[in-house]
Amino acid sequence: MKSPKILAATLAVSALALAGCGQSGEPSSSSPSGDAPYKVASNVEIKGSPTFDKIKKDGKVVVGVKQDQPNLGYKDPATDQYSGFDIEIARWVAADLGIPADKIEFKTIPSANREAAITNGDVDYYVGTYSITDKRKKSIDFAGPYFITGQSLLVRKDDSSISSVKDLDGKTVCSATGSTPIQNIRDNYPQVKTKEFETYSQCVDALKSKQVDAVTTDQAILLGYAAAEPDALKVVGDTFTTEKYGIGLKKGDKALREHINGMLTNGGEIWTKLYDGTLGKSGNKVEQPKVDNY
Repeated sequence: MKSPKILAATLAVSALALAGCGQSGEPSSSSPSGDAPYKVASNVEIKGSPTFDKIKKDGKVVVGVKQDQPNLGYKDPATDQYSGFDIEIARWVAADLGIPADKIEFKTIPSANREAAITNGDVDYYVGTYSITDKRKKSIDFAGPYFITGQSLLVRKDDSSISSVKDLDGKTVCSATGSTPIQNIRDNYPQVKTKEFETYSQCVDALKSKQVDAVTTDQAILLGYAAAEPDALKVVGDTFTTEKYGIGLKKGDKALREHINGMLTNGGEIWTKLYDGTLGKSGNKVEQPKVDNY
């Protein structure tokens, strides 16, 4: 788990503005900026992968992502272009499958609908702050993890009553519907009131309007919001969970999972360049996590 100081410095430098950020189920094309540190693979074959067979037949890939998380998965309302570390990981996977950037279709899927989107084939894979859990592994598979963070708290800048999760009794905490953080609060902090919205950006709006007292999710996400509005918001306390981000895949597609895990295992230099160009713009270095070949 990264320390709060390291992640704070990492994210604060490069946070993107959140103004106008909304939720949309419409697909959007991919348009990466700069030169990618990898090439689009050719003559790719993944025997026994129905997902890859579909991608190859369609000549494109549909990737489920988030659009309201600065530095991770963010859609610019002015250009409709996606950016962030999760987006770059998604592009890297596509290239390793032989799909160029102009054949990637990003589709914004909220947290509560991720498993359904994967299971129903609405997306070919999902990359969007998707914590690997045993419960989720019952309905889908995960490649990775490709990043590790932890749950934390976002509060109003002028609120001194909350400095850690221990100060939440009787207060109202907001998180995304169907997310790991909201379930963790319910399971382990029964004296805390909870409120859910479809997106984290809606929770942030509720926090600023004093409808809720705090927003909880992974620290990597919250620091992006705090850096975007430093006069209004702050992240408090240490992380109190460990969250491993994985790439969501259709259940039983072992061939594709092993292929992507191999890409991650052998692509350390590429991972570092993608991280440094997004979350790591402050110059702080973190290690790529080891994949879990379950």
